Amino acid sequence: MTEELVLHPSDDPATQSNYDDIATTHLHLDWTVDFSQSFIRGSVVHSLLAKKNGINQVVFDSSFISIKRIVEVKDEKEIGELKWHLPKRNKSMGSALKVELGRELKKGDNVEVKIEYSTTDECTALGWLTPEQTDSGKYAFLYSQCQAIHCRSLIPCQDTPSVKATYSAVVHSPLPILLSARRTSPPPSAPQPEIDGQLHTYKFEQSIAIPSYLIAIAGGELAFKALGERTGIWAEPGMLERSAWEFQEDAEKIVSGLEELVTPYVWGRYDALVLPASFPYGGMENANLTPALIVGDRSQVDVLGHEASHSWHGNLISCSDWASFWLNEGWTTYTERLLTGKLHGNPASRDFEYIIGEKAMKDDLKRFDKDGLRFGQRLHIPYEKGVDPDDVYSSVAYDKGANFLYCLEKTVGGLEVFNPYHKAFVKKFSGHSISTQDWLDHFWSYWSQFPEKEKLLKEKVDFDAWLNGEGLDLPVKMEYDTSLADASYALAASWDSARSLPREELVKKFSKADIEKFQTNQVIVFLETLAGKDSFEKNQEAIEVMEEVYGFLETKNPEIKLRNFLVSLKAGLYATEAAAFVRTVGRLKYVRPIYRAIFEIEPELAKKTFLESKHLLHPIARTMVARDLGLEK
Repeated sequence: MTEELVLHPSDDPATQSNYDDIATTHLHLDWTVDFSQSFIRGSVVHSLLAKKNGINQVVFDSSFISIKRIVEVKDEKEIGELKWHLPKRNKSMGSALKVELGRELKKGDNVEVKIEYSTTDECTALGWLTPEQTDSGKYAFLYSQCQAIHCRSLIPCQDTPSVKATYSAVVHSPLPILLSARRTSPPPSAPQPEIDGQLHTYKFEQSIAIPSYLIAIAGGELAFKALGERTGIWAEPGMLERSAWEFQEDAEKIVSGLEELVTPYVWGRYDALVLPASFPYGGMENANLTPALIVGDRSQVDVLGHEASHSWHGNLISCSDWASFWLNEGWTTYTERLLTGKLHGNPASRDFEYIIGEKAMKDDLKRFDKDGLRFGQRLHIPYEKGVDPDDVYSSVAYDKGANFLYCLEKTVGGLEVFNPYHKAFVKKFSGHSISTQDWLDHFWSYWSQFPEKEKLLKEKVDFDAWLNGEGLDLPVKMEYDTSLADASYALAASWDSARSLPREELVKKFSKADIEKFQTNQVIVFLETLAGKDSFEKNQEAIEVMEEVYGFLETKNPEIKLRNFLVSLKAGLYATEAAAFVRTVGRLKYVRPIYRAIFEIEPELAKKTFLESKHLLHPIARTMVARDLGLEK
């Protein structure tokens, strides 16, 4: 007999739902997508399980949703209208949709509730693009982003990662549709239905329970190309070949490599979706549906590795609330970097990823170094009721979390000792949503089998400092293999020491040959190292010569563009060029730091650029940048 898993009670402060009383186990969506009016209308049927006796109502999260009617259903037939109430909206959490069940349920009882509704033009989960904003310019495009608490603007639901449910869907649309689920009709092997102006019906099934934030939809002119037996790429037709080239060498290697590092892949297929540039993240871990970046040199394939790693951390094992978000992102970043070392066959390449991530982490730790915000420097973030998790979203969960796990690995004696624990952790909690305390309980239970290792961990690792500590530095100084970064450090040091030389001397000293043999990531580390040197920021002449010899403004790689602008803007240069760049991208990694940097030197330019181009951004990115620029209502 399998031992029942006992988890700590969840108390998610970002939801108004009564998921502790009654919880959704399955959702069935019936949607019609209206591209001309930019909304989705239809219904959701919640299959609910009472968790206590005496439950007579169910409370769902909703946000900017228009409710038509609510009924109880049984065996797919309506059996009675239900009374419902929508109290005043909470600014961050939306409106609590309270549905009276008309009777008291006992623990273990099931009930099905059907909600007919439509999204509105204030929906924060959906991005709608006009035909002119797409690659071909022919058809509109739709994409969603529900993390952290935006699914409630797409579906009235119990919008907390504590609740995991399976889902099915029937979607009627004039344009091809993808969901974060397996398409059952038309079958995946069938060609895409013609775009003929008529509504076509697509059916989907997600048989593995997932949290609400992983429900996703995309629609538009889409084409598919297989990359391997269980991997493939979706993109607009004009981008399909470029997208396939970017990932065809690594897609299958990524999934099989992760299976060796963790446990077998249970999601069936791993297909990536290349979304328009306005998507706010590099990728998203939606099961079976992952946006990714096309940069033309395969340097961003690690995004695919990161999102694939979420198939275990985040998707199979989910944080139970956003206070424990680091369990999703810290574990995923740690696993992604393990994969990097494995694929490259070089341990130094793994450490190089930690070196690259350090600058963004330190910048975010510094950003939160203010009274009232320092809790954002913690790994386990103590949210108060009603706080929007997006307000504290940063690289801290990713990089501080990954460093914590790497520190634990080093403490117990390396990967050979730590990896069996990693696999045991995944096997223990697969299919569940857990808290930091659940993780800790299992961690110490596992290492109690090895008293010497347990003693080392207790003596050498300050768990409270890692999880709850604030400040600009990690609790310990991490030591990395810098062999791949040394050339970047050396070039940065050379520029730093020569910064006060006259222009003619700088032109003689430096040339394009300095970076010709650099990989993309070595250029990034060079620029990040310079960005960290305060002594360099006032010397405009040196920055101008650097541009003259290296031509960074002309690069097509957005990762290099980002770092170059963060160096040059500190010196007061290239604000106009930076403003032009942020008009063309939507990824938060790029737009937030660049907008903030422009705002420091030319605040009116930053505001003007944002106000003129904000319609190109996803609602999540639009809100975050508006806050950064002091433009939020």
